[in-house]
Amino acid sequence: MLPGWVIFASAFAYLLLLFAVASYGDRKTRAHGVPETGRPIVYALSLAVYCTSWTYFGGVGLAAEHGLEFTAIYIGPILMFTIGMPIVRRIIDLAKTEKLTSGADFIAARYGKNPIVGMLVTVICLVGTIPYIALQLKAVSSSVSAMVDPTEYGIGTGNLYFIDLPLVVAFLLACFAVVFGTRHTDATEHQDGLILAIAMESVVKLVAFWTLGVYVVFFLFDGPADLWQKATENEAVMAALSHQTPLSRWLLLIALSAFAIIMLPRQFHVTVVENRTNRELKLAGVLMPLYLVAINIFVLPAAIGGIMTFDNGGDADLYVLSLPLHGEMRIVSLITFLGGFSAATAMVIVASVALAIMVSNDMILPIFLRQKLLARPSQRDDFAKTLLHIRRSAIFAVMLLGYVYYRSADNTTGLASIGLLAFAAIAQIAPALFGGLMWRRANARGAIAGLSSGIFVWAYLLFLPSLGAEDNSHIASSILGFLIPGVEMFNSAKADPLVNATLLSLLINTAAFIIGSLSRNPRPVERIQSGIFVKRHPRSQFATRGWKTRVTVGDLKAAIARYLGDERMMRSFRSYEQAAGRRLDDDSPADMAFIHFSEQLLGSAIGSSSARLVLSLILQKAEDTSADTAWLLDQASEALQYNQDMLQTALSQMDQGIAVFDASNRLTIWNRRFRSLLDLPEHVGQVGFPLPEIIAILAQRGDVAIGDQAQLVRRFHQFDKPFRLVTSAGERIIEARCNPMPDKGFVATFTDITSQVAADQALKQANETLEQRVSERTAELTRVNHALAEARAAADEANIGKTRFFAAAGHDILQPLNAARLYSSSLVERLGDSDNSVLVRNIDSALESVEIILGAVLDISRLDTGAMKPRLTTVPLQGLLERIETDFAPIAREKNLKLVVMPTSLTVRSDPNLLRRLVQNLVSNAIKYTPSGRVLVGARRHGKEVVIQVMDSGIGIPASKFRTVFKEFARLEEGMRTASGLGLGLSIVDRIARVLNHPVQLSSKQGKGTTFRVVMPLDQSAPATATVSDMPAGGKGAIPLKGLRVLCIDNEPKIIEGMELLLSGWGCTVTSAGSIEALDAIVAADKTPPDVIIADYHLGDGSGIGAILRLRALYESDVPAVLITADRTAEVRAEAERQNITLQHKPARPAALRAFITQVSAVKRTAAE
Repeated sequence: MLPGWVIFASAFAYLLLLFAVASYGDRKTRAHGVPETGRPIVYALSLAVYCTSWTYFGGVGLAAEHGLEFTAIYIGPILMFTIGMPIVRRIIDLAKTEKLTSGADFIAARYGKNPIVGMLVTVICLVGTIPYIALQLKAVSSSVSAMVDPTEYGIGTGNLYFIDLPLVVAFLLACFAVVFGTRHTDATEHQDGLILAIAMESVVKLVAFWTLGVYVVFFLFDGPADLWQKATENEAVMAALSHQTPLSRWLLLIALSAFAIIMLPRQFHVTVVENRTNRELKLAGVLMPLYLVAINIFVLPAAIGGIMTFDNGGDADLYVLSLPLHGEMRIVSLITFLGGFSAATAMVIVASVALAIMVSNDMILPIFLRQKLLARPSQRDDFAKTLLHIRRSAIFAVMLLGYVYYRSADNTTGLASIGLLAFAAIAQIAPALFGGLMWRRANARGAIAGLSSGIFVWAYLLFLPSLGAEDNSHIASSILGFLIPGVEMFNSAKADPLVNATLLSLLINTAAFIIGSLSRNPRPVERIQSGIFVKRHPRSQFATRGWKTRVTVGDLKAAIARYLGDERMMRSFRSYEQAAGRRLDDDSPADMAFIHFSEQLLGSAIGSSSARLVLSLILQKAEDTSADTAWLLDQASEALQYNQDMLQTALSQMDQGIAVFDASNRLTIWNRRFRSLLDLPEHVGQVGFPLPEIIAILAQRGDVAIGDQAQLVRRFHQFDKPFRLVTSAGERIIEARCNPMPDKGFVATFTDITSQVAADQALKQANETLEQRVSERTAELTRVNHALAEARAAADEANIGKTRFFAAAGHDILQPLNAARLYSSSLVERLGDSDNSVLVRNIDSALESVEIILGAVLDISRLDTGAMKPRLTTVPLQGLLERIETDFAPIAREKNLKLVVMPTSLTVRSDPNLLRRLVQNLVSNAIKYTPSGRVLVGARRHGKEVVIQVMDSGIGIPASKFRTVFKEFARLEEGMRTASGLGLGLSIVDRIARVLNHPVQLSSKQGKGTTFRVVMPLDQSAPATATVSDMPAGGKGAIPLKGLRVLCIDNEPKIIEGMELLLSGWGCTVTSAGSIEALDAIVAADKTPPDVIIADYHLGDGSGIGAILRLRALYESDVPAVLITADRTAEVRAEAERQNITLQHKPARPAALRAFITQVSAVKRTAAE
C-alpha cells in the first residue's frame, strides 16, 4: 500500500494541475481569442463530464451484481447524440437565439418567462443534483479510505473531529468553481479555462480506467481468453452475467439517461451554454458516443476480476481500487485513484457552477430585485459585484448541501442507486420541456402543476426513503396496478421500486401538466413564446417607426450596466448600433427593438424571468401603469409587427392594393400597391395610421371633394358594395371593395380599372361583330389544329415505319452479306497468291464497300430516329487518339502522307464509341481529300472545355459550301475529282455531334487545307479507363489457331457453311448447331467445353445470348463467346456486356473475328504454360 502522504500529495498536485490548466485556458483565450470554428475536440471531451464516479466506480459495482444492466445508462446518451441529434440542435439554437443561460431559464422562457416555473425547475435540479454531488463525495471518501486511513493524519479526530475528508474535498472544489466559474456576470460568456480543465479530466479518467483494464486482462489474467474461461467456471460471475434485468427497467434507464444527458444542470451548461459552432456539435455527435463506448470496455473485465479475486466479497464499487492494491501494483493503484478523483471533481465543479447560476437567477434575484429597484435611488449601486457574490455564495451552499446529504443518507447505498435517484428527479422536467416544444397550448399553469406534483411524488416515494424514512414504494405499485390492471410488473413480488415510483411520478406529472394547460387559455406572452419555441418563429426586429415608450436609451444603459458592468454594456451597445445602422442618443426614447435587445442582454446575466421583471419595473415607473400591462403591450406589439412582416412578404407580390383597418379605422396591414395606387406619402405606411387622415390627404390633392370625406368613410363600411375613386385629375380610376374582419375591422382591396373603363366603350361598339368574328376564328383554328394533328400523326407513323423498315431491311440484307463476306474471306485465305487471288480480293473489296454503305445508311437512320442513345463516361483522349493513329497510319503511308497525332493527357465526358466514330470519319475525310502534305490530329484545353482538332493540307472547302458538306450524299466537284466516296462521312459526323451535344466547327481555305474542331466538356474527376468496343485486330497468324475448338450457332445454313470454311482455313476445329435445341446433343456427345462460342443473336428458337448462357451452364464453365448480330440497339449491347459476351456487328469482319479468337488462344496458351 502506498504511503498516505503520497495519496494526499497526488490529489493536491492534481488540483493544482487543474488550476494551472484552467488558468492557461483563460489566458490563451484573452490573448489569442477562439478560432471561428470553435474548439470541437475540447467541446466534445467536456461533454464526457457525464461520466462521473458512478461510471468509474459504480458501473463496476453494478456490473458485479446485475451484469450488463450498467450499459443502459450509456445507451440513452448514445441514442440522444445520434438519432436524437435534431432535438439537441434545436435546443441549442433556441438557447442561443434567446440568450438563455440554464435549463431553468430555457423552460421559464418557453412559458412566458414565468418566474415560478423557473424557480420550480431550479428546485428540482437542486434537489436532484444534491444526491449526485453526495455520490461524488462518497466516491472520493471511499476511494481515499481504501488507500489510506485519514485518522492517522488527524482528520476527523481530536480538535478536527468536525472535519472529515469529504468536507475538505467539497471546500477545495468549491474554491476552484468560484475562481474559474464566476469570472463575469454574463452567463452566456464562455468559461474557456473551466471547460479546458474539464476536457483534460475526461482524458485523465479514460486513461486511468484503461490502465486498470489492461492490468486486469493482461496482468491479473493471461489475456481475454483466460479471463473468460475462468469466468465461465465461476458460479458467482455467471450468476451476475446471467442476471435478467426486466424490460421495463431497461427502458426506464435508457429514457432517464437520454433525458439526463441534456437536462442535468452540468450537461445543459457544457452542451448548450458552452457551444459555439455547429462544427463543435457535429464532432460531438461522433466523439461522444465513441467515448462512452471506450470508457465502458473494461467495466465487465474489472467486475469479473473483482468477483473472482475477492470471492464475491467486499465493496464492489471499490473493485477499481481494490484490484491493483491486492496485486501490490502501486503505480496502477495511484493512477486509478487519480482517475476516480478526476471523475468526481469534474462533475462537482461544473454542476456547482450551473446550479449557482440557476439559484441566483431564478430563486434569489426575483426576490432581491424588487427590494433593490424599489428602494431609494441612493441604494441603486453597481449590482454586478453583488450578483457575483450571490453566485459564489450559492456554489458554497450547493457544496454544503451535498455534504449534508452525504452525511445524512444511508451510507450503505450503492453509487448506482444514488445516481438513479438523481436521474429520476431530473426526469420530472421532461413533460414541461418536451410538451413545451411540441404543444402550442401548453402554458405556465400546466407547467407549474406538473412540476410541483411530479417532484412531490418523487420526494415522497424515493428521496425521503433514501434519508432513512419509511419505504412507501408499495403505494406506487398499488396505484399503478389499479390504473393498469393485469400487468405483472406491478405485482408486489416482482415490483421494482424505482420503476414504479418513477413511472407514477411521471404519469401524475404529465396528467397535471395537461389538465393545468387546458384549464385556461395561454396568455399573450405565452402565445408569443410558444410560437418561437414550437414553430421556431424568429423574433421580429422593430423599426424606429414603431411604438415608443417614455423610457430613454440612457435609462436602459444605466440599468444594464449595474448588472453587466460598464465595459460589457458599452461593447454590447456598440455592436447593436453597428447592426442597426444608427446611433442611439441617451436622451432618445427607446423603441421596441431596443427594449427587446436590452431584455435579452439582461437575460444573459440574470436569466429571462428576472430580466423581464427588471424591465417591467422600469416600464412601470416610466409609463405610470402596471408592469404587466406595459409588458404585455410590448409583447403584443412585437407579435403584431411579426405577423405584419410575414403578410407583407406575400401581399407585396399582388397586383391589387390591400389594406386592413381595425375597429377604430386604423391601418394595421397594407402592401406597397395600396400606397402606389392612391399615391400616398411615405409616412402613411405605419401601423395605426387613421383612415380619415388618408381620406384627408386625398381631399387636399383634389381627388375627393371636401364635403364628401365623412360620406367616403361610411362607404368603406358598406361591405360587398364596391365603389370607385377617381384620382390624378381623372387619369386613374380605382375600384374599392370592402369586407368585414372577425375583430370588427375590415379589409379593403383597391383595383386599377382605368384600362377596363376605357375599354368598356370599345367593347360596346364592337359587341355586334365580335361574336361572329370569334366564331369564324374558332372554326378556322379548329380546322387548322385538326390538319396539324393529322399531319403530325402521319409524320410519326412514317417515322415509325421508316425505323421498322431500316431495322428489318438491315437484318435481312446483312444476313446474306454476312455469308458472302465469310465465303470471300475464306477464299482469300485459301487462294493466297494464286492467279485468281486478285479476282477474289476484288470481290471481297466490293462486299466491304457494300458493308460500309449499308452501315452508314443504318447509322444515319438510327441517329435520325433517336434510336442511338449515348452512354456518357470518362474518356481519356490519349488511348482514343492512339487507336486512330493505329487505324489510319497504313492508309496515310500508302498515299505518302504524314499523319501526326499529338500526345495528350486530357480526359473528357463523352460516349467512347460514338466519339471514336466521329473522329474516325473526320480523319478518314482528311486523308481522302489530301493529295500531299500532312494530317495533324490533336487536342487542347480551353477553360472547362476540350477541343479535338483535325487539320489537313488538302484541297479545302469553299466558305459557301460549309453547310452543304454536312448533308447526306453531298459531294463537291473538286472532291469528286480528288477521291471516290459516298458523301455520307460528314453527314454521320454532324448527326453524332448532335447526339453527343459536341458542336463541330469548320474553317477552311480553298487549296490550302481544312480544320475541323469538335468541342466537348472537360472531365476534371479522376481519370477512368474507357474502352472502345471494337477489339484491335492482331497480326495475321501472330498466334497459331491450329486445334482451337470453336462452336458456331446460326439458323442460316449458308452462314454456318461460310463460317466453317473460314475457321477451318485458320486451323480451327469447328462444330456447328442450327438451333438451341441442337445444343443438347452436342453437349451429350462431348462433355469437354469448346474454346470459343460464336453465336448469331436472332435464332429460330431463342436468342444467341440465351444459347451462350445455356452452354455455360451445361459445361459449368465461363466459355469465351462472341455475339454476331445486325441489331445495333443499345439494349442488345448492354445485355451482352452484362453477360461478359463480346459483340460484333454483321457483316462479320474476319480480321476482328480472328483478333478475338487469337486473344482467346493466347490466354489459353499462357494459362497452360
